[in-house]
Amino acid sequence: MRIDVLTLFPNMFQGFITESIMARAIKNNLVEINLVDFREFTDSKHKKVDDYPFGGGAGMVLSVQPVHSALISIKGYQDALKIIVSPQGETFTQKKAYELSNVKHIIILCGHYEGYDERIRDYFDYEVSIGDYVLTGGELAAMVLIDGITRVIPEVISKDESHINDSFNNDLLEHPHYTRPRVFEGKEVPEVLLNGHHKLINEWKLAKSLEKTKKVRPDLYKKYREGNNE
Repeated sequence: MRIDVLTLFPNMFQGFITESIMARAIKNNLVEINLVDFREFTDSKHKKVDDYPFGGGAGMVLSVQPVHSALISIKGYQDALKIIVSPQGETFTQKKAYELSNVKHIIILCGHYEGYDERIRDYFDYEVSIGDYVLTGGELAAMVLIDGITRVIPEVISKDESHINDSFNNDLLEHPHYTRPRVFEGKEVPEVLLNGHHKLINEWKLAKSLEKTKKVRPDLYKKYREGNNE
């Protein structure tokens, strides 16, 4: 997979792409990440990429020219899936992460300022939001997308089970996990996890997932029950 990121702050991605699982995915040629500073494509002699909005209003608006010029400089941009990160977009979900992990080439635009010149949207396929809140810029949201997409690409995580059983994959939150020591300050690991009886262990995991989901995310619990005709 190839991911190109249009950003005003490429240095924000340096730690993200040089550490942990993301760094290994890049090293193993499972994903290629290119950072494009679209400030370098502005026609403004002062390197401006924003301007005051027509009709008035607070804040500055991202200009269409530098974004468009940077976009068309990317090889293969016509066939790439082009995404804007925006609080106005479709909510990013685990299901969407799996869908996007099958795309060969993705371009992500990180916004800043008060918003986008509306004409920018004409050059992108759709918008994605990571939640109902506003950030100072799109870089963090882009990293969330890239991480969520990349980790479910086959072979990025050594054991696919590590993400197959993640929360949200079956409309349930994941069950509790325990490791050594068996007892810590009087708190013990549940006995069922120690007996090696896989059927009982799986039943316990499902029961705990249901319990947690019902308590924390009743909306997901309802969706799960409806999907399983319960």
